[in-house]
Amino acid sequence: MRVSTFWELMSHEFGAGYCRVLADDLVLSEVGERTATEALAAGVDPRSVWFAVCRAQDVPESRWWGPDQPPRS
Repeated sequence: MRVSTFWELMSHEFGAGYCRVLADDLVLSEVGERTATEALAAGVDPRSVWFAVCRAQDVPESRWWGPDQPPRS
């Protein structure tokens, strides 16, 4: 996953404004006790960061790949 795709998914799920606040404030244990913004800057795979955000925010798995996209195996 590209970083741009990460931000598209964040914006779709949480809204254009709130997704940036969430990425800057929510500390994710799955990516080393970093925020999403810090994890991406440190080179963590954007897909891992996205899934960590999804789990932390209880996003249903059916929406992890974006709108109208079937879950990938």
